[in-house]
This record gives sequence, structure tokens and C-alpha cells, in this order.
Amino acid sequence: MRDVIQKMLQAEAEAKRLVADAEAQADQARADARKKAQELIEAARRDAQDETDKIVRTAVQEADQQKRSRLQQAAEAICAELQVAPAFQKEAVETVVRTVLGTGSAGD
Repeated sequence: MRDVIQKMLQAEAEAKRLVADAEAQADQARADARKKAQELIEAARRDAQDETDKIVRTAVQEADQQKRSRLQQAAEAICAELQVAPAFQKEAVETVVRTVLGTGSAGD
């Protein structure tokens, strides 16, 4: 009878150990899944930020190009309307362009 009780206690202890091992494995699997999900979220955020930065850079470049184009058109219109010597027209237009663009030379 003692052997039967001893074997039952051993079987119960083994069952508890197996349950504890299974719970530990499940906890580790959940932690691994959370970590992987967090990594995926961070990667998606980085990708979205990179794409946003690219879109903004492109928009800024296009806006700058449009600004320069409009400024060139305005400069040409001003030159056409000015009734002064051509050398002075060019100098005046370049000065306006430098001032508007905030650059050191009109060709920038």
C-alpha cells in the first residue's frame, strides 16, 4: 500500500512538474511573440517614417523648383518692362533674385 501511495505521490509530482514546464514554455512563447510583434511594429514605423521623409524631400524640391521657375518668369517679365540699359537690367534682376532666394548669387 505504501508503494502505491508513493507511486501516486511521484506521479502527482511529475504531473505538477510537467504542468509547470508547459506553463513556462507557454510564457516564453508569448514573450517571444510579443518581442517579434514589437520588432515588426518598429520596422513598420521606420519604413513609414522613411517614406514620409522621402515624400517631404520631394515636395520641398518640387516647391523650390517651382519657386525658381516662377521667379525666373517674373525676372524675364520685369526685364521686358524695364526701360533701362540692358546691363543695368541684368544687374537689377540678379539683385532681386539673390534677395528673394537669400543666396549669394542669382544662379543658385
